[in-house]
Amino acid sequence: MICCLDVDYNNAAQGQCAAVLFHHWADTEPAAIRHAVTGDIAPYRPGAFYKRELPCMLNTLQKIEENIDTLVIDGYVWLGENRGGLGVHLYEALGRKIPVIGVAKSVFRGTETVAVSVLRGKSKNPLWITAIGVDVQDAGRWVEQMAGAYRLPDMIKRADAECRDWPD
Repeated sequence: MICCLDVDYNNAAQGQCAAVLFHHWADTEPAAIRHAVTGDIAPYRPGAFYKRELPCMLNTLQKIEENIDTLVIDGYVWLGENRGGLGVHLYEALGRKIPVIGVAKSVFRGTETVAVSVLRGKSKNPLWITAIGVDVQDAGRWVEQMAGAYRLPDMIKRADAECRDWPD
């Protein structure tokens, strides 16, 4: 199973992570969706973004019973040559067992040697793909195959929408 993860924050120092699970890269509908709210999250700190998002993602992943083959995150796995981002920290926290693919909407200085650009739909602006545990060229092809007529694949957009849908 493939799992897209995204996190949103509220003013109460809480983060809500949504996990959108699907079977195949071209699937148009999720097989399952999971949510988890995590309290007492770290404030945003440049260069340490993973400290804010990682606990939320790990909390959500603990609630998933399905076997996950690949994780897809909104952001970078690598921030440059030998400089790990959120995706590297997630991969390490999971015992290096589940490949992580990062899908970023804007280029980050220093990622030119570790990212592949992918054009989707009619967009002239690429997505920037980084990966760990799987070849980045394969990861780029898989993101190209994902359902959706626009730049950002539908399952990634769904994870973004789901994490913003806070319980009352």
